[in-house]
Amino acid sequence: MSIRAGLLAAAALSCPIGVAAQDVVQEDSDRVAVEPRDDDGEGDAIVVVGKLTDSAINRDEIEITQANNLGDLFRRTPSVSVGGAIGIAEKIYVRGLEDAQLNISIDGAQIQGTLFHHVGRVSVEPELLESVDVQTGAGEATSGFGAIGGAIRFRTRDAVDLLEPGRDIGGIVRAGWFSNEGYKLSATGYGRIAGDVGIIASYVHQNRDPYEDGDGNLVTGSGAEQNVGFVKLGGNVGIGHDFSLSYEQRDETGEFGARPNWPVLEGDTLFPAEAKRRTVIGNYRYDAGGHIGVELTAYWSKAEFELDRFDRWGLYGARIENWGGDARVNAALGAHHLTAGVEYRNDSVTSAYLADPAMWQPWAWDPAIGSFSEEGELVGIYAQDRWQVSNQLLVSFGARFDRYDLELVTYGGGLVSDGVSFNIGADYEILPGLVANAGYAEAFRGKEIGDAFTLEHNAAWAILQPGLRPEQVNNIEAGLAYDRNGLYASAAYYRMEIADVILDQLYRDRTATPLQNNTFYENVGNFRSEGFEIRAGYRTGAFGVSAFYNHYNPELNGAPVNGYEHLALGNTLGDQWNISATFDPSRNVALVASLTRFERVDDLEVLFRDAELDYVPSTQFISKPGYTTVDLFARWRPFRTDRLELLAAVYNLFDQTYIAHASVGDYTAIPDYEIVRGVNEPGRNIRLGASFRF
Repeated sequence: MSIRAGLLAAAALSCPIGVAAQDVVQEDSDRVAVEPRDDDGEGDAIVVVGKLTDSAINRDEIEITQANNLGDLFRRTPSVSVGGAIGIAEKIYVRGLEDAQLNISIDGAQIQGTLFHHVGRVSVEPELLESVDVQTGAGEATSGFGAIGGAIRFRTRDAVDLLEPGRDIGGIVRAGWFSNEGYKLSATGYGRIAGDVGIIASYVHQNRDPYEDGDGNLVTGSGAEQNVGFVKLGGNVGIGHDFSLSYEQRDETGEFGARPNWPVLEGDTLFPAEAKRRTVIGNYRYDAGGHIGVELTAYWSKAEFELDRFDRWGLYGARIENWGGDARVNAALGAHHLTAGVEYRNDSVTSAYLADPAMWQPWAWDPAIGSFSEEGELVGIYAQDRWQVSNQLLVSFGARFDRYDLELVTYGGGLVSDGVSFNIGADYEILPGLVANAGYAEAFRGKEIGDAFTLEHNAAWAILQPGLRPEQVNNIEAGLAYDRNGLYASAAYYRMEIADVILDQLYRDRTATPLQNNTFYENVGNFRSEGFEIRAGYRTGAFGVSAFYNHYNPELNGAPVNGYEHLALGNTLGDQWNISATFDPSRNVALVASLTRFERVDDLEVLFRDAELDYVPSTQFISKPGYTTVDLFARWRPFRTDRLELLAAVYNLFDQTYIAHASVGDYTAIPDYEIVRGVNEPGRNIRLGASFRF
């Protein structure tokens, strides 16, 4: 086994089906052979030298689990958890860091900015995805802007990959029903235009009524309607040239609480809200098998959110636009594989009162100003070399330079920061199948555009701390992995530290100089997350089993972080472990059982900032109860082809009532904080689905 194959196996372990981040080749028999993919291009898994904690999710897992949201996608991914419960409010946490600290992209297009701090910033339709790759922790120079806590790359499906041999056109229709509570319909058509160039078009409609938690209580404000349209043109035009051009349109509407990630209490009002996103992505790749290859990415995205606070200032809207690109050259020079490139991103955020001025002006700081904007410009230059020193030793090293330029358009001023980050990693095959690795990586991030719903300020008060310093992270990892004769096992230790964390601490010190705005970004200290991760798996014939256990303690200045007062930074979660078993005697039948456990967190200290400013007499303590969920999945192809596929799933089999550890903790026992609490997750949910391919 090569070192590269071993790393791909590490990335694949979290997939219950047993095949992830790799190409599946169907042979004459019903068994499946696995071949690792080439290392370059938009469709590749993230495989970082010196790291064992990366993960990958492939299309097979997405389909059999009938994944509908981010929580479904990452339910069995080590060191990754999703909180918020309600789709529009979901937030991803990696090793305790919120997704605002990650580089997240779809086909190379980066998702950046926060529309409203009580809703999530990442919205993805699993039906459109081919794979998901997760890099935990800072890694190589190619990870992109602001990859403080790592990177998540979503890759969408291609037309030609879906075509059956000898056919130039095809389609898939799907229907799903959920007992708790709703349905989902989708239609996908695809065809070959010429050669290996094709076009795919999808439409997905999902309608969810408010669900029930494990105690049978209706979770008010948890329903929504989603409509997603997607078109993608592309393929190989010959002599090593590939391209793709895609457009996605996503709309979600519903009635939610004023803070969608908190419960709607009895007597509270629901408010109409609408979220939209439009994205255009272009990719080009040249790789003719020679010494030089080229990859180009360009994108534009606009996300919008409107909430009608008819009880106060009326309709309020937020918009974020991102556009940019990445250009890189890959060079194979003997034992060296060099990647060098430059990337650019332009961000703009705007929020505005949209109701009649007479309604919102009494609420505004300045009745003459009803719209607020910030803009950001990022430039990065990077180089990464992978050096195959010997058959046993692979070394990777690189560096990147980043420049962040923030302009406070409405109120004037801004900030420019730049810095260089380095990385080095090594993988060494000690014995056949046994690989040791170690890595050190840095990442850099300046101040970016702010949360759209908090852009309005008193013009005389400060928004940014004078002399605000950029964030700088270092990540150390070391581990061992064994992969041989169907057995895989790994153990890894990591320590991540972020210096000069930039955070808005919610409450202001009105005695400070300069006087601080309601939103005031400052360097609040140093973040540290130290932990370890253990994975193991075994496959023999039709049977497979995989398991993982992870432990980490995210802290700010030596104290635990939490998702309420450290919003946009991190959250404390209990130790997580999972065991999944699979049985797939043929490509027509597959059964999966998965058990996930989060251990209890006792005496979590909270309200540090409030105590510092004498809002409360001292810090308080909350607990996060432990919980266990069991999920079952099945797939059956009754006619021994994928023409008709029947799916069944049971999420939360034993109907547990719980708040996900990645959600806001329960503060309701603390006087004056009775409304601060995360939303209960859904109780038992039976999903039945069918797809027909033609």
